[in-house]
Amino acid sequence: MSGHGVALRVVACGKTFADGTRALAPVTLDVGRGETAVLLGPSGCGKTTLLRIIAGLETPDPGGRVLFGDSDVTGVPIERRNVGMVFQSYALFPNMNVADNIGYGLKVRGVGEAERKARVAALVALTGIEGLERRRIDQLSGGQRQRVALARAVAVQPSVLLLDEPLTALDAALRERLRGELNRLLRTLGITTIYVTHDQAEAMALGDRIVVMREGAIAQIGTPRAVYFAPENRFVAEFVGAANLIEAACNGATLALPGGTLPVADGALHGPATAMIRPEAIKIVPAENASLIGLVDSVSFLGDRQRVLISAAATKVITADVPNAIALAAGDRVGLSVEPAAIRLLPGDTT
Repeated sequence: MSGHGVALRVVACGKTFADGTRALAPVTLDVGRGETAVLLGPSGCGKTTLLRIIAGLETPDPGGRVLFGDSDVTGVPIERRNVGMVFQSYALFPNMNVADNIGYGLKVRGVGEAERKARVAALVALTGIEGLERRRIDQLSGGQRQRVALARAVAVQPSVLLLDEPLTALDAALRERLRGELNRLLRTLGITTIYVTHDQAEAMALGDRIVVMREGAIAQIGTPRAVYFAPENRFVAEFVGAANLIEAACNGATLALPGGTLPVADGALHGPATAMIRPEAIKIVPAENASLIGLVDSVSFLGDRQRVLISAAATKVITADVPNAIALAAGDRVGLSVEPAAIRLLPGDTT
């Protein structure tokens, strides 16, 4: 039941609604066969509109095309595109039990009873819902419903699997657990997947690549590591993970700050710059040996680490996540150390 996906190509697909509202600028996106691409961004950025265009629920503006493999499906309705979809609400049939929900698409397609039962049984085992086959939908927990919805979506061996924030309705602890299970399932199934979310942790955990969207356009496409450690602009740096964005002057070798200097790896940039530094990349060191010095404003214990707010080192407060064994208190004078490779320079007022 694995490897049924196709390569997906979206070419210059934009969406302008009848009232003139432009929900999506023309975007082009290539997703490899079996790849999971996560559309990540704030509400209203166009990610669900793009998903609906891929599904066939929306028609792109003239000139836009959607291709599944070598087939242009731009004008093909959703029921003929062979896509599987999982919504926030799961949209399960309340008058059917679990097994009938999972097998519904197969029955509609005329798959024989024996094969249908075998495929349903395989998916029940794969999603870990053995023993629930005869349960009504209203007798299931939120996590069980999510598994049923996913099993139903992949039962028909879709060319592309589309998931629109399927974990949003679950509580935090369950969401985190199911995120891991979903990641395992997607790798096992090998179906080309488009996953929509505004949750950065979900995007990082599930995506082979992340498509960061902003105001109807693509801000950056990259692996989770690339998007996190090497954002291409200020928006991505601020939206994906916690970040210190520090305005400074760069002379090609160091950043000049109110509290001292920091060495940088990028020797090509001279003049005003925005330096992005992740909180976990900052180390607290003795002030006497440091090239950058600041004052502790506050310390918050977070269990596995402590978050320290530091003033006077830069033009605005710096956030550092440091080991919880370090004894710190408000008012302490501390040194700060950052490896040059952990400093990402964003020239000028890049957005």
